Amino acid sequence: MRQLIALASGLVFGLGLIAAGMTDPAKIKGFLDLFGAWNPSLALVMIGAIAVGVFAFAVARRRSRSWTGDPMEIPTSKVIDSRLIVGGLLFGVGWGVAGFCPGPALVAMGSGLGAAWIFGAAMLAGMVAHDRPFKP
Repeated sequence: MRQLIALASGLVFGLGLIAAGMTDPAKIKGFLDLFGAWNPSLALVMIGAIAVGVFAFAVARRRSRSWTGDPMEIPTSKVIDSRLIVGGLLFGVGWGVAGFCPGPALVAMGSGLGAAWIFGAAMLAGMVAHDRPFKP
């Protein structure tokens, strides 16, 4: 049952990304081009995602177990440190340069988009590079 819930969740997420245009790097770059041909449509997608997230986290905080029976683990840390800031900056720069973030890149990879495969390889290399200096 757990795998079926994961599959259904992934499909709904991926279809939502496609419907919102999040797998199109040109749309992402248009949203980030504030002083050029700005495309504000992604702001509506973000507002919708935040609204759903606020509701989902409110429900999740009242539960001790997920739908699959696993313990509910919601992050509690409010620490803003240099690792978080640098990571956020790297994420933002990568998003702006490539027009992808991880979820939409995986969906675009599934459609065979070459740029998404290049982004995916760079993302994997970044994960490996991150784990090297920060391992205990």
